[in-house]
Amino acid sequence: MTVVLSPNPYRDRGLKAARSVKALLERSGVKVLMCLPFELEKGAVPAELPKEVELTALKKGLAQADVLICFGGDGTILHAAKDAEAYKVPILGVNMGSVGFMAELEHGELAQLAKLPAGEYTIEARMMLDVRAIRGGKTVFRDLALNDAVVTKGAVARVLDLAVYGDQVLISEFAGDGVIVSTPTGSTAYSMSAGGPIVEPTAQSIVCTPICAHAFQAKAFVLDAQRTVSIRTGGGRRKTAYLSVDGGRAFQLQPGDRVEIARSQRQTRLVRLTGRSFYEILNQKLGRR
Repeated sequence: MTVVLSPNPYRDRGLKAARSVKALLERSGVKVLMCLPFELEKGAVPAELPKEVELTALKKGLAQADVLICFGGDGTILHAAKDAEAYKVPILGVNMGSVGFMAELEHGELAQLAKLPAGEYTIEARMMLDVRAIRGGKTVFRDLALNDAVVTKGAVARVLDLAVYGDQVLISEFAGDGVIVSTPTGSTAYSMSAGGPIVEPTAQSIVCTPICAHAFQAKAFVLDAQRTVSIRTGGGRRKTAYLSVDGGRAFQLQPGDRVEIARSQRQTRLVRLTGRSFYEILNQKLGRR
């Protein structure tokens, strides 16, 4: 068995958790590779990164991996999800952040990773979204989302006029700060903060949540996963809109652009070790217990 450990050096200080897991797994005969979840700028070495740790490029490690273990918050998992999916490698998250809905383990539960070499785990599939921006009939932006795609206004305090369609049928028109289109996994992220519903993460559906809509009738709604969601913005050239996928770098939309979002054939696979239900995790993370 080959396991790739991918610690965020700004979350896992000194890579202490990752190095502890490396020792644990190697005692069971597991081959372990250490890969950062992102590339460092040339010549830049964070103070938190021990010089004696041997690092492998993430894609090189994933090409031979059976499991990827991410140490960080949900952002670290989101960052790794596209690469892991490309190599069909399941992800196990260790929460080193504040909330971490996608993480299977907390920092204090590292001993449970001894179950991996024994095969005592299951794999849970999560749907993803294909996202693209279309301009003049041509695709000018394309990305893959595990959490969400967000169309939002610029920094200037002007609301957007938005129209949301499902399979080319108008669903909702409203003015507001934007709209979030999320997977069930992403329903506990930005969408929840904007008042959207919480959806079981293994469900097959698409959630559309308005952001600060200037209309009482503009509510969040849940669509069948087979729908293609289209978003158009209006209001003239003085109103700038941006598209961001999984919290990544924003792409500036132009008047007349159309954003299309549909269920992807690709999936993120998460490793499950503890047997905790989604609702146990939810109640714990939201402080209900």
